[in-house]
Amino acid sequence: MGKRNGLLLMLALLLVLIPLGIDFDDNGHEPFAGADAQAEGVIQDLAPDYQPWFTSFWEPPGGEMESLLFAVQAALGAGFIGFYLGRSYERKHTEAAKEQKASPSLGASSR
Repeated sequence: MGKRNGLLLMLALLLVLIPLGIDFDDNGHEPFAGADAQAEGVIQDLAPDYQPWFTSFWEPPGGEMESLLFAVQAALGAGFIGFYLGRSYERKHTEAAKEQKASPSLGASSR
């Protein structure tokens, strides 16, 4: 393995391991809580007797299922964006190639 690849591997390992060793919060709070959970906590602090207007019609059975659905949504979005960018790129190059074929090249003799 080259010196550069070894350095990149060490950097990647550090990026993975350093956050695992940092103790973010000693109060028992989840360090990477989502915005929904944080907003719920603030509402409970400001108005403990507040009742929500409505509830969700379906809630995933567990945190793993919620994470799976989020990952599927992200993958579909990334696929759509990648497809759109790829089509746009190919359309631009195809049109440029058609224009180049249609117009006679410089320096070509006419018959």
